[in-house]
Amino acid sequence: MKKIMLSVVAVMCLAGFSSLSFAEDMGGMKDEMKGEMKGMKDEMKGEMKGMKDEMKGEMKGDMKGDMKGEMKGKMKAKHDEMKGEMKGMKDDMKGEMKGMGK
Repeated sequence: MKKIMLSVVAVMCLAGFSSLSFAEDMGGMKDEMKGEMKGMKDEMKGEMKGMKDEMKGEMKGDMKGDMKGEMKGKMKAKHDEMKGEMKGMKDDMKGEMKGMGK
């Protein structure tokens, strides 16, 4: 009977120690996983920021180019229009000057 009791107690002690060891291993794995997840999260944040900056730059460049071309076109049209008006005024003044000279 004593031998049976001693063997039962020994088995229970081994089971208890092995469960503590298992719990430690699980805790270590949890910490390790947490570190890996944080690293992955930081890496993804960096990639997202890079993509965001890249898209922002492209959009800014596209808008700047479009606006610059549009403004250039408007200014050229206005310049041509003013040039035409000035030519008309010049011709009118020439006609008046000729009329005064005769």
